[in-house]
Amino acid sequence: MTLKNDLITIEVNEHGAELVSLMKDGREYLWTGDALYWNRHAPILFPAVGKPFNNELHVDGKTYPMKQHGFARDSRFECVNAVMGECVSMRMIPPENQYPYRLGLEVCYRLEDSKVEVVWTVENRDDKDAYFQIGAHPGFLLPDYNAADEVYGYIRYRDCNGQPVNPVAVSALKDGNRVPLTTLQNIPFEMPLKADTFAHDVLMFEDGQVTEAILCNKEGVPVLGVSCPQAEAYGIWAPHKEGCPFVCLEPWCGICDPYGFTGDISTRQYIHRLAPREQYSFTYTIEIYM
Repeated sequence: MTLKNDLITIEVNEHGAELVSLMKDGREYLWTGDALYWNRHAPILFPAVGKPFNNELHVDGKTYPMKQHGFARDSRFECVNAVMGECVSMRMIPPENQYPYRLGLEVCYRLEDSKVEVVWTVENRDDKDAYFQIGAHPGFLLPDYNAADEVYGYIRYRDCNGQPVNPVAVSALKDGNRVPLTTLQNIPFEMPLKADTFAHDVLMFEDGQVTEAILCNKEGVPVLGVSCPQAEAYGIWAPHKEGCPFVCLEPWCGICDPYGFTGDISTRQYIHRLAPREQYSFTYTIEIYM
């Protein structure tokens, strides 16, 4: 499905309601989905962000399987509304028997000038409280990428007040789950992207330290930014593979489990609860500067 205004054009796939193209002035900004590196573009992480320990969720004494990042990214969505040049809304067709709660998810993409606003609305359709996480995982092409360069570009970080911030990573990953770093990792406000930046997997910034990340080119000129005032955590990631030409800027309302966590879903970090029939919306924005 195509949505365009005078400045930008996006393509959205019914599979996963995934953004698969973002173009301005004939230039593609979104990762192409080449399976050599990563076969996705901008998946929606729902109802889990990251990996539950042992790929299991525990609810009221029962255990349910849940794969990394949940099932929305592999679910089919149907279009429920489209306004030419303005917005498109899509509703998830929930897979059966994959979650202990009946949750609805609607995704709306809105265009305004050089911005894409993405709104997720989650509804509890059950007769009991329901728990979930949700997050974004868009990948972006590195501007003028050259594998021979020492620095491919830069990432700048801002907090919820729009102020520059030097975030601190307090966790690393073990088999996809968090373990405490013995030495905290201090990240500069303008972080260079190099061949070894993601040698130890994703950089995670917890506790709302970062709500906006800006991708800059090799000269330090901002190219695009991804912001989410509601973000409780933020991930910066790319596959640690030679010649990888993209980076993911990921605002999360949730996070992977600590290694060894087997507690009830209600005690997962950054978990969200909805009362029966309650709705809640989360918003993130992609803005192109060049």
